[in-house]
Amino acid sequence: MTPDKIAQANVDLREKSPEEIIGWAIAQAAGRAIVSTNFRPYEAVVLHLATQVQPDIPVLWVDHGYNRPATYRHAEELKSLLHLNIKPFVPRMTTAHYDAIHGGAPEPTPENEERIKAFSTVMKLEPFQRGMKELAPSVWITALRKVQNPNRAGLDIVSHDANFGSLKVSPVFYWTDKDMHEYLTARGLPNEWDYFDPAKADEKRECGLHASWGGAAVAAGDRS
Repeated sequence: MTPDKIAQANVDLREKSPEEIIGWAIAQAAGRAIVSTNFRPYEAVVLHLATQVQPDIPVLWVDHGYNRPATYRHAEELKSLLHLNIKPFVPRMTTAHYDAIHGGAPEPTPENEERIKAFSTVMKLEPFQRGMKELAPSVWITALRKVQNPNRAGLDIVSHDANFGSLKVSPVFYWTDKDMHEYLTARGLPNEWDYFDPAKADEKRECGLHASWGGAAVAAGDRS
């Protein structure tokens, strides 16, 4: 879509429900829509929404191997409840190999910024890039929300993803935590609060999937 068409789509979709937004997104995809997840808190919302519109929609999950046990249990519960069509991708380097060479996942401190980016590039961006190439989506549905961090506040419901070359659609972009909680409660869906992503380290920074530095890392990987 051209920038003008994306801008108009954001105007048209601003007052639509997430269900209507996902219906619109899948209609644009010509059979090539996916939804991504990391099974963090509130992820059940977008996964439930997407599978209500397209039950067999591919679900791209990059498992970097450093999730906590509760997150893996949550993933299995949602897979069973929602009959998710999971497309899992893992790093080329095992966690044991990474631990031995690099001393494990970096601690979430400002001093470790470069180590965190290096970890994300190897353990998250590379397998995500492989997943996007294999699934080749024209539309990528995400759980991005404006309230999550400053970088995401500058996005919108529909955007062109420069890192992976697809149309990115975020149906709950303007939802608050309260909106997400009420959606889960009304449908009896589980949540997961023990989530931690060492590729992000905290909620106010990006792991690279939705940030410009991640695009540079992806491009460097293409050249190597």
